[in-house]
Amino acid sequence: MSDFNNGYARPLPQTADMSVDAGLRSFMLGVYNKLALGLVVAAALAYVTGNVPAVQELLYRQTAEGMSLTFLGMAVQFAPLVLIFGSMFFMKNPTAQGTSVLYWLVVATMGASLGWVFLIYTGASVASTFLVTAAAFGGLSLYGYTTKRDLSPIGTFLIMGVIGLIIASIVNMFWPSGPLYWVISAAGVLIFSGLIAFDTQRLKMTYYALGGDKNAMGVATSYGALSLFINFVNLFLFLLRFMGGNRS
Repeated sequence: MSDFNNGYARPLPQTADMSVDAGLRSFMLGVYNKLALGLVVAAALAYVTGNVPAVQELLYRQTAEGMSLTFLGMAVQFAPLVLIFGSMFFMKNPTAQGTSVLYWLVVATMGASLGWVFLIYTGASVASTFLVTAAAFGGLSLYGYTTKRDLSPIGTFLIMGVIGLIIASIVNMFWPSGPLYWVISAAGVLIFSGLIAFDTQRLKMTYYALGGDKNAMGVATSYGALSLFINFVNLFLFLLRFMGGNRS
């Protein structure tokens, strides 16, 4: 889910002038600003769905076995995936406005779906893990932005790793295994850390490939922010497995 380039997929240049110019700074700043605002919105919605009793009752219910999802809760949980995969079929010729709407819909639904984090983990551990994730993201994205090493070869490996994570997670759902859980968690941290650096470099190279096309730049900004947003959230959730303090 890290490669949302169907809206601005053009042949990337084999080499690019890596000097930082005003246009590149403006483009990357647009991506980071959109990402930062998206994280604020998602965090606020997660807090509401996880801490406001009236909203909790709409999405979650307590059973003898523990917490479970209501029908609406299940719809909210799967909404981001439906939006992302649906856009691949219905947004053949994406526009800057259309991809922006997609970004905010995914941010809103994904944020609302994360209320369970506050039901399972203490608020202090959630906050500290978020800060650690933000610091790690900053360092990894800076590396991807400044490195002269071509990260494309590891990008394919990382995307395959995401597929492996999904398969392993499904297996662990039906045949729970403590050791496998921690292996998945550690692999998730490594894979999404790598994807943050890879996607940042890809965004930088995409800027050079677009040649100033305003619509394509707007599309790339939204898809780029969405890709980094998903990487950030996944890194946060995998780190939370190690750093989160359970309420029980």
